[in-house]
Amino acid sequence: MSSRARSVPLRWRIAEEEDEGRLFADDEVVDRHVGSGEFRRMEFLHVNARTILNRVPEASRVPFRWTINAYRGCSHACTYCFARPTHEYLGLGIGEDFERRIVVKVNAVERLRHELASSSWLGEPVAMGTNTDPYQPAEGKYHLTREIIGVLAEHENPFSILTKSTLVLRDLSLLEKAARRTEVRVNLSVGTLDRQVWKMSEPGTPPPERRLEAVRRLNEAGIACGVLVAPVLPGLSDAPGQLEQIGAAAAEAGAVSVTPVALHLRRGVRDHYLAWLDSVRPDLALLYEGRFRRAYQPESEQRRIAETVHRAFRRAGGGVTAGGTSWRQLAARRADVSPTRRDPVGAEQLRFTC
Repeated sequence: MSSRARSVPLRWRIAEEEDEGRLFADDEVVDRHVGSGEFRRMEFLHVNARTILNRVPEASRVPFRWTINAYRGCSHACTYCFARPTHEYLGLGIGEDFERRIVVKVNAVERLRHELASSSWLGEPVAMGTNTDPYQPAEGKYHLTREIIGVLAEHENPFSILTKSTLVLRDLSLLEKAARRTEVRVNLSVGTLDRQVWKMSEPGTPPPERRLEAVRRLNEAGIACGVLVAPVLPGLSDAPGQLEQIGAAAAEAGAVSVTPVALHLRRGVRDHYLAWLDSVRPDLALLYEGRFRRAYQPESEQRRIAETVHRAFRRAGGGVTAGGTSWRQLAARRADVSPTRRDPVGAEQLRFTC
């Protein structure tokens, strides 16, 4: 079942103004598809994106300059997801709408082929999963991430993937093939091994043990894969024993790195998350009031979390704790091969830790 976009009250023009540059070329190209079977209660909003390679603002504190997000919204339904406000830009809700009404950039693969072929493209590393999960359930229906990997591999363009989903293993052979042609990095996000906290806070994701098994299988296949312990939730998953458990488990799974990230609550997400917390753990209200006087927790708490996880990781035989050197080595190789091409990112920024 589908209908033209006129039946869907989406503020595409406002979205274009509030994001960096135009997001969609024409709001008349949007289709609405109602899900069925395993996708019942979901809607998929088909759009044609004007561009698919998105440049990250220079002020952003991230080690990459380009991203691809084939989907907007995510049925993983993580209560803390920082990307929820992006739905608000479209005139949709950051709660159930974000989890059930998924924007699908149906021309993503076509656009990527065109943009990578441009003479202005310098082959810089591209990060996927920086907004919403590229392997969320919708990927099982649309296969956009799979095709995007294929195109990046064809162009020998380095890329990284951040996901909470074991669906990444579907593309294991494709990732192996890509890794023979370019630099490939994967990170699995596993915030806690506490099954009660997992079920409460991210109900649409695979169990944490299965994600760690995916880490093992990816590394055994020669795909460098780390663990992002994120986010660590105050009062729920930040006890020393919990942090030590996940740090050790990451090492035992063969993770090449482990990167803990303390929960931060920005405008929009803050209200949504605290409302959820009040419904499941109202006893933590005072803790959060003291901890979140601003978006980020005190540096002392962030440092405690990082040191605890890293120490447990090393004790269990883990290796690099902050991303490794493969991206830096890649930058050096590219400079050697093409000395006239200035590396626009810089080797140090190519360290992928999130």
